Amino acid sequence: MTLSKKLNDVYINRVNSFLPNEAVTNDRMEDFLGLIQGKPSRVKNVVLRQNGIKSRYYALDTQHRITHTNADMAATAIRGLFDSEEELKNIELLTVGTASPDQIFPSQASMTQGLLKNKPMEVFSTSGVCLTSLQALKIAYLSVLAGDKENAVCCASELISASLLSKHYDAEYEKCTNVAEDPYMAFEKDFLRFMLSDGAGAVYLENKPNENGLSLKLEWIDMDSYANELPTCMLAGGSFREDGEVITWKSFDSLELAEQSVLAVKQDIRLLKKHIIKYWVDHIEKCMEKHGTKDTDVTYVIPHVSSMFFYQKLLEGLQERNLDLLENKWFTNLTSVGNVASASIYIALDELIRTKPLKKGDTILLLVPESGRFSYGTVFLSVN
Repeated sequence: MTLSKKLNDVYINRVNSFLPNEAVTNDRMEDFLGLIQGKPSRVKNVVLRQNGIKSRYYALDTQHRITHTNADMAATAIRGLFDSEEELKNIELLTVGTASPDQIFPSQASMTQGLLKNKPMEVFSTSGVCLTSLQALKIAYLSVLAGDKENAVCCASELISASLLSKHYDAEYEKCTNVAEDPYMAFEKDFLRFMLSDGAGAVYLENKPNENGLSLKLEWIDMDSYANELPTCMLAGGSFREDGEVITWKSFDSLELAEQSVLAVKQDIRLLKKHIIKYWVDHIEKCMEKHGTKDTDVTYVIPHVSSMFFYQKLLEGLQERNLDLLENKWFTNLTSVGNVASASIYIALDELIRTKPLKKGDTILLLVPESGRFSYGTVFLSVN
């Protein structure tokens, strides 16, 4: 297709999400994740009180077996966008983001396309943590905007629970016991076992609005990374040195990988509390000013907060800057579906569309932080 000289408008015309199996309540979490060395977690109840999550979804059964791969969930969410296999074959571009691919390579987008079995197409994968959703969206958006593609599918999906299973921590726990140390799983690792969950969300972009029904026009997407000035905060496949620098998993031998739970997800909660909100509000304020978007013109705000603890902190941060993006405009389903990392923003958008009386002229602000090394993204949508 020849690139057009005039930029196209870009619309999200369909949204879908997929949550595996049945909702898992707080009292059943360790039935699915397992007990480390047969003992209940010491931090579980503290973490759950802070994060406010009441239920979540796991692509696991109570025998700790995987029921859906990450690519399975992505493909299922994408299929749900369309009424037929014929429509599925019309996709021109597929972009997929995830923090938890099923393998190091091939890419998540390639594996998802392999399950769709629709036709040869251009695919992109984005890697990182929560912001991979918007990175994938921006690739799709720019492709349609420029006229390189007439349509695109963007998906974000997570299978994080499989890496939170107790079997991945048992060796470290046992080693601590053998050297007479307190066999208490570090808070930086254990608390994340009760924060994260599985699922997928997908959106379908076109260069024209829906003929029947509402569309969401993509007005702008903007992102900022502060890795130039802030250290690593959330990590998988490595370890933190005492000075805060990162040691890659490639520097460990096979025994050390298990004994130190190197592949487990971990987070420096002190860095998170110190930096996450200030830089997030800096980013939001900068984006609004750059694009000339007035806070008073925003109808709905969907913030991807990882915890209800940060829900309140973000509200306070916005209030301090006199930004009219407060709780009366907010929509979140964190407490009922859990923190699904990159997929959370699309899962929440899907529920908002299904449950709120959207009308032409309404606007939606999507806010996504990523604590990996402190990156943020904002999307502004208008209802057409």
